[in-house]
Amino acid sequence: MSAELAVVYAALILEDDNIEITADKLQTLVSAAGVEVEPIWFSLYAKALAGQDLKSLLMNVGAPGAAPAGAAAAGAAAAGGDAPAEEEKAEEKEESDDDMGFGLFD
Repeated sequence: MSAELAVVYAALILEDDNIEITADKLQTLVSAAGVEVEPIWFSLYAKALAGQDLKSLLMNVGAPGAAPAGAAAAGAAAAGGDAPAEEEKAEEKEESDDDMGFGLFD
């Protein structure tokens, strides 16, 4: 088992038991499992996971985030609202292809 994976499993165990994730607690769990890990990993993971709700992160792994939608809206605003006009042009082009007899199922 890799060192990083052992620390992640230890963090998940602590989160499941509603115990605060600290470097000392991570080290205790990993050493009880008999896995050798460099001490830097414990403090790195403890700092990275401080204040995070791992349960909500795990439950929303595959859920779409707000960042892509926000980025699309920001891009449309930066373009001065030209994004809908570009979409209309693309739709017109697709329609003209259909008029010429070039279809996907022809």
